[in-house]
Amino acid sequence: MDTLWAPWRLSYITAPKEKPPASGPECFLCRTGAGTEDRANLVVYRTALSIVVLNRFPYNNGHLLVSPLAHKAGLNDLTTDELLDLQLVMRKMIAILEKRMNADGFNVGLNLGRAAGAGVPGHLHWHIVPRWAGDQNFMAVTGDTHVISQSLDALYDLITEEVVR
Repeated sequence: MDTLWAPWRLSYITAPKEKPPASGPECFLCRTGAGTEDRANLVVYRTALSIVVLNRFPYNNGHLLVSPLAHKAGLNDLTTDELLDLQLVMRKMIAILEKRMNADGFNVGLNLGRAAGAGVPGHLHWHIVPRWAGDQNFMAVTGDTHVISQSLDALYDLITEEVVR
């Protein structure tokens, strides 16, 4: 691999950036967390400190977003209780997906900041993406198409049925 030195780019990289959107109606996670129509908003689980939402544009079947209810942009913004709650919720959701969807593994990730790929850089959220051996097939490779084998409505029922047990 070659290295290209470009020190003139440092001023661009370190320049002040636009702040992420404030909490409220412009943040879909804040709207979703404040709402009461969980099915319409695809909220499959809530605690006093966090929510779990089905991803409307999943990478794979069963893709979940786990988020604090409070609009917080960084890990250091979370209280100890919020951080622990989020981790326990992720553990619970992974166990449900293992049991109900027979997932072989998971990608669990958090994109911190727009530069890291965060779609909602002002509101932390973890992605839980179930994976199965061989879940990538010719459609993604040759057709630039992902096949999602289950509707969000059916997935909602599958997860919420397990949560209430």
